[in-house]
Amino acid sequence: MSKKVVVIGAGPGLGNAVARKFGKEGYEVALVSRNQGNLDAYKKEFEEQGIVTTVYVADVSDIPELDKTIEDIQADHGDPDVIIYNVGITSVDEDPLTAEDVKLHFAADVVGAYETIQKFSTPGFAERRGSIILTGGILAESPYPGYVALSMDKAALRNLALEKNQELADSGIFVGTVMVCGTIGGNEHFDPDNIAESYWKLNETRNAFEVKFE
Repeated sequence: MSKKVVVIGAGPGLGNAVARKFGKEGYEVALVSRNQGNLDAYKKEFEEQGIVTTVYVADVSDIPELDKTIEDIQADHGDPDVIIYNVGITSVDEDPLTAEDVKLHFAADVVGAYETIQKFSTPGFAERRGSIILTGGILAESPYPGYVALSMDKAALRNLALEKNQELADSGIFVGTVMVCGTIGGNEHFDPDNIAESYWKLNETRNAFEVKFE
């Protein structure tokens, strides 16, 4: 039986690169994003590469919708082996940045990640020694003007990964994060396919809650 990876936050950059890495290692892939048309294109691309792929539409900031999508994935595939949460509003802050803006950013960047961990942390997932890996960023440690919301969110996400890593370790579930310490796709080193290798290695070793891609 093939192992399965769920990538929440599929897209032409890092999300699909991570999915492709796991797919080439023999995993079946489930992609989650907000746009059905994009997902259909990703599915076609992956299947042309021999990667078994299913797709699901969800807005992670809509918790009932996210819950329904996760339940659909579990119904279709049973408990997966790896979950990648690769959602983040990485654009410059709105001007002015309002409290409502901050809430919207936090809902996607952090609350969705929390709910993903909660919903997938089932006894079956624990029996499979499942992994949940969150996409972090250097702003968690080095906040930057103009990225107030993202800086706060990446710091919160890092703490979520650390806490859940400790809380769920005895059950067999691994929670970790890859801190991307640069602009994804900004140069050859930060090519998404290179960064994706860190997700694979972290899932294989599970020897630290965090890996920094520098």
